[in-house]
Amino acid sequence: MKQFQSAWFLAALLITSVSLPDIGNAAEVAVFSAEQNIHIRALAASCAACHGTLGNAVESDSRGSSAVNKADADTNGANAVLAGIAPADFTEKMLGFRDGSRKATVMHHHAKGLSVAEINQLAVHFSQQKRVAKAPLKPQVLNADHD
Repeated sequence: MKQFQSAWFLAALLITSVSLPDIGNAAEVAVFSAEQNIHIRALAASCAACHGTLGNAVESDSRGSSAVNKADADTNGANAVLAGIAPADFTEKMLGFRDGSRKATVMHHHAKGLSVAEINQLAVHFSQQKRVAKAPLKPQVLNADHD
């Protein structure tokens, strides 16, 4: 039984690894309407891992200062706040990541996987989000001594 489950899992993994790259190609010809924004919201949700829920990033450095309100957060190594960003600014930055003219650690990989239409839709999505200032993260120390 376990061999069957392992074989099934490996087959599913192989199928998705071959077919998922084609999804990005299909998006090039897709036109997204207001009724079809589920796709854009799903893409925006993947941004949350680094840029925070609805684009409200909080990052602290070793001193505990937050980059949440820094305009240059994306150029000083911090994660940029996307909520409330001007659509033209977002689009310009993403297209720069996509064509390599804007330096990045990982954003160029993400941007290359998006069509221009998806970038424009994400720009509108994040421009409509409310920017929320969050308390800076404070460093924590875990003590190994337990009573």
